[in-house]
Amino acid sequence: MEKPAPTLVPIHDLLARRWSARAMDPEAPVTAEEILVLLEAARWAPSCYGEEPWRLVVCDRYRDQASWEAVQACLAEGNRAWARDAPVLILVAAALRFGDGRPNRWAAFDAGAACENLLLQATALGLVAHPMGGFDAEALRRALAVPEGHELLAVVAVGRPGDPGRLPEPLRERELASRRRQPPGSRCFAGRWGQPVEAIYPLPGG
Repeated sequence: MEKPAPTLVPIHDLLARRWSARAMDPEAPVTAEEILVLLEAARWAPSCYGEEPWRLVVCDRYRDQASWEAVQACLAEGNRAWARDAPVLILVAAALRFGDGRPNRWAAFDAGAACENLLLQATALGLVAHPMGGFDAEALRRALAVPEGHELLAVVAVGRPGDPGRLPEPLRERELASRRRQPPGSRCFAGRWGQPVEAIYPLPGG
């Protein structure tokens, strides 16, 4: 299901088309080649000192059902209601220290960049990729044997576009609703904190 962003100024088509859909086809696996492409996109994200602190754990219902079920069981109830149709669940984590042992305060930022690369690559492949923060982190740490010193940031559900009619309400309504964002000046400032960016960079037609 296509739902491009109603942007105020033109942006790259890939960015406009990326959105966190929930409706996925439960009968359509993601190919091994597609998984490798997603991971390669993540691998080339920027990172502080080139540390690459992201760690990705791929759990594929068609290739390792036990790990997929373990992740599914750790999701919040609201996420389980729709992620059950996702053939692939990917844990995104961050190593909290550099290789020399110093704390890496940029680890989550860098892992987020890797995740966004993965999400955009999924869009380019015609896949759905929806990151989730609703999960039991400690249960998931135990289930996937994630060592200490790594922060569990998100689980990304990946699959092929499906029928929104399979979603329970109110998720079905949200899936079909128009996309919205706050105005730029409420999040983006110019010159100093709190001064709306529009004060210096007026929007077309503004």
